[in-house]
Amino acid sequence: MMMNPRSSKDDGEFSGQVGHRLYLGMDFGTSGARFALIDKQGTIQAQGKREYPLLHMNEETMDWVSSWKMTLFSLLEDVPVSLRPLIASISLDGTSATTIIVDSTTGEPLWRPFLYNESCPDALPLVKSIAPANHTVCTGSSTLCKLVSWWNSDDSNKEQALLLHQADWLLWLLHGKLGISDYNNALKVGYDPELDSYPSWLLSQPYSRVLPSVKAPGALIGYLKEDIRSQFGFPKDCVVCTGTTDSIAAFLAAGATQPGKAVTSLGSTLAIKLLSTSRIEDARFGVYSHRLDDKWLVGGASNTGGAVLRQIFTDEQLEELSEQINPMEASPLDYYPLLAVGERFPVADPKMLPRLQPRPESNVEYLHGILESIARIEAEGYSLLKEMGATQADEVFTAGGGAKNNTWTKIRERVLGLPVRRAVQTEAAYGAAFLALKGAAL
Repeated sequence: MMMNPRSSKDDGEFSGQVGHRLYLGMDFGTSGARFALIDKQGTIQAQGKREYPLLHMNEETMDWVSSWKMTLFSLLEDVPVSLRPLIASISLDGTSATTIIVDSTTGEPLWRPFLYNESCPDALPLVKSIAPANHTVCTGSSTLCKLVSWWNSDDSNKEQALLLHQADWLLWLLHGKLGISDYNNALKVGYDPELDSYPSWLLSQPYSRVLPSVKAPGALIGYLKEDIRSQFGFPKDCVVCTGTTDSIAAFLAAGATQPGKAVTSLGSTLAIKLLSTSRIEDARFGVYSHRLDDKWLVGGASNTGGAVLRQIFTDEQLEELSEQINPMEASPLDYYPLLAVGERFPVADPKMLPRLQPRPESNVEYLHGILESIARIEAEGYSLLKEMGATQADEVFTAGGGAKNNTWTKIRERVLGLPVRRAVQTEAAYGAAFLALKGAAL
């Protein structure tokens, strides 16, 4: 099921009266959460955001679980009252590899959550000893490393334990059926989306009993719990669907629906995602594939990006200098802009040094050289994915702050040799709403 992203009818939170069914998506990111309410055509009817409240278990430990739960119900409260009776389905996304070990009867956490960027190097040798070489789980921040670390360090009774991802647990609060995940979130715990099952090397481990059951993203789970439905005024037939990760939801929002369509995110770092007919995996480069229905979303992330630009120029300088660059002329300067030592994609070199010299006297020439060099790195990334066997990119949508720089877009079009355009929608909450729409149609 495909949908073309559309912009909202105005810049306000609520765009007016509608008389048809709506679909609610929520995005739980690193620092806060958002919601987007769309109609069948993909037009945003309402949207909003919340920062996570700073709740603490003690002086040093943040109570993330309570904070996420409070934010979930705050977002439901923020949905305009007049639109709630029209909502047919709900889905949400969470940060990839954010892991919660809960009681399989009560759903209450047995341990503090492992956050998306948390590494468990103690578990890595054990995971590498059972998983295939260069598998996605073979990084310290993988969900499987977090599970193994907890399993080996916690002496409590594990009979009642259940592993859930952030999105799984938040959706459980809405539908009440414990133990359900999706194959995007479950990828980093070792789930094989091609076989649609956990692999035998994982199932043979004692901790495999805590793994959740897995469905496709946007699959129907069940009706919204009656107490929540009556509290907020949602209709009786409102259903809850499985979710996804925040980065996949953002890709879905961009509307890249055919093989060869790609999304480059130009934020603090440079991340590329390409829709492919074939699956590519190589942990050396940090390249892995998420399943999207019958296709594969292949991705890689470089350490170059906007953070380097902001270290050298202010936003005002970037805007002013960019206007003076001729994007049709190639820059002779050859840089590798990095904030620190080390690169992973498209070059796997932990010792790579940043290269931002020689610096010309002209700031216009210097910025031109940096923008062009980042564009070359982007082009090398897409070339590497093609060499690995992915579908060749034929069009690139851009998300992130760099999408606003028209000069950079023209430079990238020339260097990539592809049409490049700004994604109409880039918010992950919009992609989660698309999953809700997909689930309601099943």
